[in-house]
Amino acid sequence: MNSEQYSQKGFKSSAIGPIPCDWEIKELGKLGSFIKGKGILKEQITEKGLPCVRYGEIYTTYDFIIKEINAFISEEVAIESQEIHKGDILFAGSGETIEEIGKAVAFMGDYKAFAGGDVIILSTNGYVDPICLSYFLETDIVRKQKRKLGQGHSVVHIYPRELSTIKLPFPPLPEQTTIAICLSAWDKAISAFTALIYQKELRKMWLMQQLLTGKKRLKGFGAEWKEFHLGEMFSERTETRFFDLPLLSVGANGIYPQSDSTKKDSSNDDKSKYKRICPGDIGYNTMRMWQGRSSLSNLEGIVSPAYTIVKPKVNADSHFFSYLFKTRKLMNLFWHNSQGLVDDTLNCKFKDFEIVKVKLPDKEEQTAIAHVLQATDDEIILYKAYLEKSKEQKKGLMQQLLTGKKRLKINQRLCKSGNKNE
Repeated sequence: MNSEQYSQKGFKSSAIGPIPCDWEIKELGKLGSFIKGKGILKEQITEKGLPCVRYGEIYTTYDFIIKEINAFISEEVAIESQEIHKGDILFAGSGETIEEIGKAVAFMGDYKAFAGGDVIILSTNGYVDPICLSYFLETDIVRKQKRKLGQGHSVVHIYPRELSTIKLPFPPLPEQTTIAICLSAWDKAISAFTALIYQKELRKMWLMQQLLTGKKRLKGFGAEWKEFHLGEMFSERTETRFFDLPLLSVGANGIYPQSDSTKKDSSNDDKSKYKRICPGDIGYNTMRMWQGRSSLSNLEGIVSPAYTIVKPKVNADSHFFSYLFKTRKLMNLFWHNSQGLVDDTLNCKFKDFEIVKVKLPDKEEQTAIAHVLQATDDEIILYKAYLEKSKEQKKGLMQQLLTGKKRLKINQRLCKSGNKNE
């Protein structure tokens, strides 16, 4: 769409492309004043005291807003640090890659807090909604400028002088506040989904702890658990030279075709030693079994020789064992039985695996427990799908709102209360 077409549709030309006729191009330095945080060392962080933000917290915080801070410093350290205030924009002044440099968040806490030395603070003026600005600062237009301004290689830096030159499209204050209210509502929904998933995962961990140890029994089961060697439950599958079978990858969430992987195929051209795996088998990383690196297969294919493949005997439900092998107790047993001088060289080959002893229920109860845990997994997967869909929808909405392609009706009452009081 050319400039004339944009003008006819309420857009005008600008230095960074077409923008709505009532928007302006702003330099970041004109929206407030910059100041640097002051150094807060890692060893100065405490469990209690005055809240503080270091650049690492900016990268790990959810999206665009900081309201709660979980790192603290003493009053003595605070005296030498830089105070931040509600409505300040905090930039990460350092980063490991040029892609992430200068991530920005709005600090919206109603309390005294302080910023570390690799944090750049923008104290906004009265014509800026800080939450709206924090969204604009993570648009593609601004990110491209930040990437050009980043300096360094192993550690990338960005400085207030460079940040102040960044140009961005900006609407009038009432529309800023309306956009902030809308996108904040999406963020709250996404945060709620995230918290719910976290609670579901905690519940799953509790169920695993209870059901896989026999502390909690399912209705209808009361037989005493008996001790077995894993060699009584599994045998090793060592079949090779299955050149016609598809190559599979073993990941944290299961075994899947290599063709579905986003990672580069690093497998050998010679696959004569690659091992066959069948539905119901469990494949585990021979050097990382003590870290829980194992997965149940629903597919037939071949996997790297770095994996040991075990197939269940008639008295074993491999689905049950796929959960059991990821418990702390079993991982400790695998570590204890692995051969090697240091963790990086440990190997848990089948001869080490088969002698591990564990108390187990009969197969019927194994299957019942696996069904309960699978139902929990299915619920978590469903919520994660909802979460990803919400994130995608919000991303699309941001693209529309922060370019002016979609305009919101301004509610003057909400704008007067707005996000300032949140």
